Amino acid sequence: MNYNQRKVAFSGATLLALGLNILGFITLLPKAEVVIARETRPSRTATSGNGWLAASFPVENFQAYTSAFGYRPSATGGNGWEFHSGLDIAAPQGSYIRNWWAGTVVKVGDKTACGTHVVIKSGQWEHTYCHMEGYVDTASGRRFLIDRIGGIQIWEGQIIPTGARIGRVGMTGRTTGPHLHWGLKYANNYVDPAMVLREMFAQQQIARGRGRVNIQQSQVIIQPGKNSGSVGY
Repeated sequence: MNYNQRKVAFSGATLLALGLNILGFITLLPKAEVVIARETRPSRTATSGNGWLAASFPVENFQAYTSAFGYRPSATGGNGWEFHSGLDIAAPQGSYIRNWWAGTVVKVGDKTACGTHVVIKSGQWEHTYCHMEGYVDTASGRRFLIDRIGGIQIWEGQIIPTGARIGRVGMTGRTTGPHLHWGLKYANNYVDPAMVLREMFAQQQIARGRGRVNIQQSQVIIQPGKNSGSVGY
């Protein structure tokens, strides 16, 4: 293996490690289980495609991954540890957030540590977007998220296509800087979003190179919700 090959291999291993739980504290993590996600199409309303090829990266103007899924020290300076239930993705404040996969808005809110947020259901998948700009209001008995400057209005019960803009990166709720907290669940159990992104990118790169690809069942890490402890955003 020449120098360039060793450099590429080392960089790939480093990036993978950053997407996993904090190193050195593995004994603190609850035991995870590996589940085969057999239903890769989340719903009949989803964009047509195979496996993860239909999915969209959730943030425009990506800067960095700032906090991984799993246990971490308190993000706001406390002495304890907390279970971080998603992946923090930094982007300039006001950057647009895109819907990962087609589905139905099951909740909008703005009164929790998650700040102004949207929860979308796609089959057995549930994806949450926290710390957005705007606020929640009610009209005719229906709740909706409104971000007038960004031109966003999202209603509970609304069907959202893949890749649609659903909000903007803000600093609402419990946060120390502008970022999207992106949370995923499958069958009501937490999923490490870094694992999902890795599958997405791998399959999309193969598809771009070969035109067509036969997608195998996607393997993702499921973190049982009952062992999650306190959830940090």
